[in-house]
Amino acid sequence: MFRILKKRPQKQHPYEGRSNRNLPLSSELDKNLQILKSIYMGCIDVIYHPFLIAGKTKALLVYIDGLSDTEQIDSSVLAPLMSKTIDKSITLQGTCEKIQLSNIRVVKTYDDCIMNISNGNPILLMEHEEQGAALGLAKWEKRSIKEPESESVIRGPREGFVETLGVNISMLRRKIRSPNLKMKKMNIGSYSNTSVIIAYIEGIANQSLIDEVQNRLQKVEIDSVLESGYIEELIEDNVFSPFPQLLDTERPDVASANLMEGRVVILVDGTPFVLIAPVSFFSFFQAPDDYYQRYLISSVIRIMRLFFMLISVFLPSLYVAVSSFHQEMVPTILLLSMASLRESVPFTALIEALIMEIVFEALREAGLRLPKQVGAAVSIVGALVIGQAAVQAGLVSPLMVIVVAITGIASFMVPRYSEGIALRLIRFPIMMLAGTMGLHGLVLGFIGIAIHLCKLRSFGVPYLSPIAPTIGREMKDAFIRSPWWMLNTRPHLTGRFNKYRQAPNQQPKPKK
Repeated sequence: MFRILKKRPQKQHPYEGRSNRNLPLSSELDKNLQILKSIYMGCIDVIYHPFLIAGKTKALLVYIDGLSDTEQIDSSVLAPLMSKTIDKSITLQGTCEKIQLSNIRVVKTYDDCIMNISNGNPILLMEHEEQGAALGLAKWEKRSIKEPESESVIRGPREGFVETLGVNISMLRRKIRSPNLKMKKMNIGSYSNTSVIIAYIEGIANQSLIDEVQNRLQKVEIDSVLESGYIEELIEDNVFSPFPQLLDTERPDVASANLMEGRVVILVDGTPFVLIAPVSFFSFFQAPDDYYQRYLISSVIRIMRLFFMLISVFLPSLYVAVSSFHQEMVPTILLLSMASLRESVPFTALIEALIMEIVFEALREAGLRLPKQVGAAVSIVGALVIGQAAVQAGLVSPLMVIVVAITGIASFMVPRYSEGIALRLIRFPIMMLAGTMGLHGLVLGFIGIAIHLCKLRSFGVPYLSPIAPTIGREMKDAFIRSPWWMLNTRPHLTGRFNKYRQAPNQQPKPKK
């Protein structure tokens, strides 16, 4: 017997069938109420408040409970409008003049009404009026401004972005008090309708860069944008690269500094993480402290970061290659010691390294996901207990535990989590190459990574700039951080329209 399958009705694409919302408002208040109720059918938090203006004209106030300031609605809207002492003609314009609010916008379509209602702005509709008024009375619970835990500094501002877009914009305005700081707004997400801001400084940022960012964002068609990571994956140049091509930050000072270098900042409502484009490989090794401390200290620390980055990527592979294929490179005394330590280990050096690295990564991830009170303790105690137990059981050698511990400490030197996790990821294929081909495989992996980085772009800017292509004057802020009196110019590939950012010859001269 064959089962007869019924043909399923085709689902409507979420971006189709929305033209009815763009219809203009009707002059009949009951019709407007009927359409809005059909749109918000099943939404118990949408409040429809009918009332009479001056006891004569029918009016309707629509808002979402929890997104609007109900106290201001009662005192600044309903109380003056329901008073019978209104001496002006009862029109929308005269009614809005009676309301003591500074932010009132005119809405003409149902789509405008939905947008403002969802943003917490109540909509005022009146009989015999083909347009309404959006009242700026949005109010909801929001997090207070605190220092970002993932980007803490020893010296510098102690404030970070929050989930409210208006607060984040004001924090940028506080840093850059210039009318040249421009912002373009768009909404992305057919259901979430998330507000996205493109911030740049006119006269410094390249106009072609601004247009490219805007075009990529306009091409995004998605049902919701709940975090800036949604957008990051949809607008980056190479989606299959493990390396991040946009910089994310919670710090207003970092965003402002990048704006001053001609870059573009993308702010997304609902998340404290903003995106910065374009960036280079060296952007992920620059910490805010580098620019707040003395340049000698900052330069030494930055060189240490780059050095330990190489250790975190290549040290396990180097150990595997040398112990498996190139024992002649090890001094005799050290080789005998290594042989005695690995005498009871049943695995090859490659398997041993993979086991320890995977366990260490699991402990690190567990420490991040657990509550703060126990996360650090689990990571430290777990690493000590498992390492000691593994050595005593003869599963791994003590030297491998030391190598994995040094690698883990070195990986924490990378100040950006997105770059650090990419470097941790590529460590495993390099170990496999070293375990099968020795140092030849390690060199082959290094060449492959270098070729990939040379091909990578961030909004058209080479990922390895200022090394490839070589730009000599920008080396002053790559491997080291030169003193401020030497950083006269902005980056060539992002701030070409306004090259100089400070006057030359500002080096302090010692008095004789």
